[in-house]
Amino acid sequence: MVLIVCISASSTDHAKADAGGVGFWLPGSMGSLSAVPGQAGWSFTTVYLHLEANAGGGKELQNNAAIVSGLHARADAVGFLPAYTFETPVLGGQLTVGAAGVPGNVGVNIGATLTGPRGNQISGNAHDERTTFADVYYLTTLKWNQGVNNFMWYVLGNIPSGTYDTTRLANLSTGYTAVDSGVGYTYLNPQTGHELSAVAGFTYSGMNDALQYRNGIDFHFDWAASHFVSKSVHVGIAGYVYQQVTGDSGAGAKLGDFKGHSVGIGPQIGIFFPAFEGYTGYLNIRGYWDVATENRPTTQFAMVTLSFAPSAPEKPATPRGPRHLK
Repeated sequence: MVLIVCISASSTDHAKADAGGVGFWLPGSMGSLSAVPGQAGWSFTTVYLHLEANAGGGKELQNNAAIVSGLHARADAVGFLPAYTFETPVLGGQLTVGAAGVPGNVGVNIGATLTGPRGNQISGNAHDERTTFADVYYLTTLKWNQGVNNFMWYVLGNIPSGTYDTTRLANLSTGYTAVDSGVGYTYLNPQTGHELSAVAGFTYSGMNDALQYRNGIDFHFDWAASHFVSKSVHVGIAGYVYQQVTGDSGAGAKLGDFKGHSVGIGPQIGIFFPAFEGYTGYLNIRGYWDVATENRPTTQFAMVTLSFAPSAPEKPATPRGPRHLK
């Protein structure tokens, strides 16, 4: 599942590249088996995310704002994704459509003295915490299988939930609409047990009207490699590269062309198991740490995915991939 979480400090939205240093796409959202087709019918996926982001650390974050320490943000969010896979092929591939809601709790701590986009000031330490909803996210994928090779095209977008609040430091909603599209590939060899997945895409963001701020175009590359130590368990590593390719724009983009970059990596484990009648369960646990960042907060997060999808009518030659949304 792709889980997009925007942790924004609305008074520090211009401190880093992308609004608040966090874009629409959460790097590392796509993992192992991303491009492997599943079975026709309804699937149900739940993703728990714990994320921490740190920026500043005593450094000045913006030339015209006196930041004396920095920002620490934490989010705990749960994404619920029902999806439907059609039996009739589309362009020779398997079509899946889904939508997700994401409630969660987000907290932001600031040790700063700064001037926000409307001239409002925060002096000294500030804290905000709220339980709220992110936007509604929709996803469409097309997947193709050719032996050990699997291919995917996807498009992901959001519908604003109306929960974005410029007067709050903590938001799960992005405050703008965005569309992300890309392609993916999974190599899955049941004879050797080797699996390798990669997903690349671009994010196109709309204007945040409240801040008069538009994120630049972002490129992301998520990858994962694993080995099946048994028929139902695979272990490995996963990582991502995130690069903002065009600068931010709008009257609120005080820093001008200020592009962000991050690289992360971490371990993972996935387990398939029999579920209720006609369904197979899949549990994936993985964690990421940023090993390089530029003009973005340094993040570390853990993601737990639990999905239930229709079982194959007979024992499949290859394990099916989990559903993906953010």
